[in-house]
Amino acid sequence: MHLFIHHSDSISDVKVRIQTICNGFCITRQKLVFGGQELARYASRAKDYGVTGGSVLHLLLKKLYDPLLVSLITTSGQVFYFHVDLRKNVGYLKKRISKEGNKGFLDVDDQEIFFRGEKLDDNRVLGGICKDGNSVIHLLLKKTVKDFLLEPLLLNPAVRLPQVIEDTIDRTVDGLKKGNPPVRTAEGTGGTYLMQDSTGLNYVSVFKPMDEEPMAVNNPQQLPLSSDRQGLKRGTRVGEGAIREVAAYLLDHPKTGSRSLSKEVMGFAGVPPTAMVRSFHNSCCTKDAKVGSLQMFMKNNGSCEDIGPGAFPVEEVHNISVFDIRMANADRHAGNILTGKGKDGKTVLIPIDHGYCLPENFEDCTFEWLYWPQAKVPFSEDILNYVNSLDAEQDIALLRLNGWDVPEAVSRTLRISTMLLKKGVERNLTPYQIGSMMCRETVNKDSAIEEIVREAHNSVLPASSEATFLEAVSVEAGNRIEIT
Repeated sequence: MHLFIHHSDSISDVKVRIQTICNGFCITRQKLVFGGQELARYASRAKDYGVTGGSVLHLLLKKLYDPLLVSLITTSGQVFYFHVDLRKNVGYLKKRISKEGNKGFLDVDDQEIFFRGEKLDDNRVLGGICKDGNSVIHLLLKKTVKDFLLEPLLLNPAVRLPQVIEDTIDRTVDGLKKGNPPVRTAEGTGGTYLMQDSTGLNYVSVFKPMDEEPMAVNNPQQLPLSSDRQGLKRGTRVGEGAIREVAAYLLDHPKTGSRSLSKEVMGFAGVPPTAMVRSFHNSCCTKDAKVGSLQMFMKNNGSCEDIGPGAFPVEEVHNISVFDIRMANADRHAGNILTGKGKDGKTVLIPIDHGYCLPENFEDCTFEWLYWPQAKVPFSEDILNYVNSLDAEQDIALLRLNGWDVPEAVSRTLRISTMLLKKGVERNLTPYQIGSMMCRETVNKDSAIEEIVREAHNSVLPASSEATFLEAVSVEAGNRIEIT
């Protein structure tokens, strides 16, 4: 091979010129020799080694398989070069790319490599691509277009999801990977999607997007938009149902202790495990990811609407009543309590739909179980002990730890409802008696708890602290309970 060089050319220039003429033949690891001496100093000029016109240079090949020069083009137009052994496969090249994190190739699992319009399998050997003898291949790197997305949304990265929720998310993803799309249910006033497992025969979770809540911008039931963000229930706001669904699970502490400490999957009332997620699916009308709550699907035999309340175990009704009173639930009806069978074959009640828990006031508290006979039965000793273990301040701290910046009005609601529950249980009131203090008899007649709050507010000075106000509430509540 004849090679013309200039007096000013360095050894590096000579090697690059050889590589260019040889169409990608990589010589960075080969030795260039003249007169028995290796031309090793890349910055030195060729003439410094005595190379003149007519000189013969020898290129010593150190490897049988010379690296292949790969030019990689991204969809944004960037070009990068890699030298790869011909015997390596596309999967190896992807790993090489992943090491170039500073070049933007961070998520190589989401990338596909194309050659002349053909997508290359990870097991494809690079040497087999160069069938025309060309030692340079030009590849196109494209980001894979996913049909779906489902990932946990941790509002506080320091908090780890319970294993049961991680398993629920994994099983849901497995179903999506198998091509089983979300199934929107016509029930309810918001967008609710049943998520299938990998077989497509079972549901594993329920997804409720925030932007499809009642009166939200993408509500599928075409309810009118809220003009002031007020939700369907007074004291709630549009788009905050998902975080309340998660809060309901977090505050449904097991009998063995606080949710943050106990390893029990199910809590006292049996609220299904729930977490915030980000998700989209190509079967939906929008390709944008939605944020919402994902709740583990519970096998059931229908809701309490399907059978009379006389068959419900007293303990099951009492557990839910304690939960609803404490959470000031504004939407408890027979349709959002499922029925099922426990391991012993006994009937269990499963409370769902908690997007209207923890409102900013008590105007819309609604407990359908007030009209069930079990509500007039006194609480058991176990329930008395459970109620005594509750701590509103710890609950507020737990919600904040999990990323919810709890509004002060919501914190006040939780403090007052927990206080009323504790005082009522201490004086042996039934679920009916305590619940009746929280629910209005008619739309325009204030409930007992609303009157207690108003009287307490009027009894303290305007600049009084929250602690002073709550002390006044405690006194008023105690007086009201004494005459109940």
